[in-house]
Amino acid sequence: MNKIISTILFSILFGLFAQAQQKTQNVVIVTLDGLRWQEVFGGLDQTLVNNTIYTREPEKIKASFGGETQVESRRKLFPFLWNVMAQNGQLRGNRNEGSKMNVANRYQFSYPGYNEIFTGFPDETVNSNDNINNKNTSVLEFLNHKNDFKGKIAVFSSWEAFPYILNEPRSGVYVNSDKDTLNFKNPNLKLVNDIQLLAPRPVGVRPDVLTYMAGREYLKAYHPRVLYIALDETDDLPHAGMYDQYLMAAHAEDAMLADIWNILQFDRFYKDKTTLVITCDHGRGGLGKDTWKDHGENIQESGETWIAIMGPNVKQMGEVKTNEQLFQKQCAATIAQLLGFTFTAEHPVAEPLQEIIEK
Repeated sequence: MNKIISTILFSILFGLFAQAQQKTQNVVIVTLDGLRWQEVFGGLDQTLVNNTIYTREPEKIKASFGGETQVESRRKLFPFLWNVMAQNGQLRGNRNEGSKMNVANRYQFSYPGYNEIFTGFPDETVNSNDNINNKNTSVLEFLNHKNDFKGKIAVFSSWEAFPYILNEPRSGVYVNSDKDTLNFKNPNLKLVNDIQLLAPRPVGVRPDVLTYMAGREYLKAYHPRVLYIALDETDDLPHAGMYDQYLMAAHAEDAMLADIWNILQFDRFYKDKTTLVITCDHGRGGLGKDTWKDHGENIQESGETWIAIMGPNVKQMGEVKTNEQLFQKQCAATIAQLLGFTFTAEHPVAEPLQEIIEK
């Protein structure tokens, strides 16, 4: 009898110890659609910024985001990534330093990319951007079936396809997308809703700043355990051939990242218990090429991506400069592992990014 009691007590204590060791209790994920690793790690593309077809006022853009070196330029373009995340977390995907991250799906555009990020499975049958419910299980759906996470996962996206990518009807994950009304009593969310109904849509979807504000105010009011914000303008503006606007959108989204991190640090629910994950769904054509506007399986560089991550049990490695080959399909299992779970589904799931998490 004493042996049984001892075994039970050991199991309880071991469980409490494991829980205490699990430093990440919440995750905030932000994707910057189609943002090239070339700007993230190298700052301005000099050929594109000097091309008046793509940049209307080159000197103004160079004054804002240029520099004597690539390091100076990238810090001006992405001050949060390089002054905060690079000091307290890690950035991977600078191919010039040997760190490579790629999509594993062959199509190299958005729906297949987001499917890969969140399901861990580069399914070749997911081959369009059509609004079709995804048959694959995402890590968000997996987490939503865990007792401590059920009803505590929320997604805010500029692009209308996300309720389908994450199969909102089956998964039960709350997804607010594009023109969706924000039906909340919270006055700040009501205000965001009023603004989004009246705001212009220059690129055809909800402006990223309104998507961000909706996600931010939801986080402050309802404290989800997992929040995902999917921003879009860093893809739409390149497709329109507007390099200057692409840079300004990227800079603005870096400011949104700084803002959400600041909020997390001043909220006791999140402070020191939350990991921030930032990545993109695909790359695009390379430096100085007209193909910078586009992406897809016929554009070589559009499979090249990157990741930035920072949190309580993330190794503080800064900019990783070792030879490595990572894949977007590893993100789903990594998100689960950060929260203490092994992501499993009815389809294959890639291994997590072991290099990221402290043991």
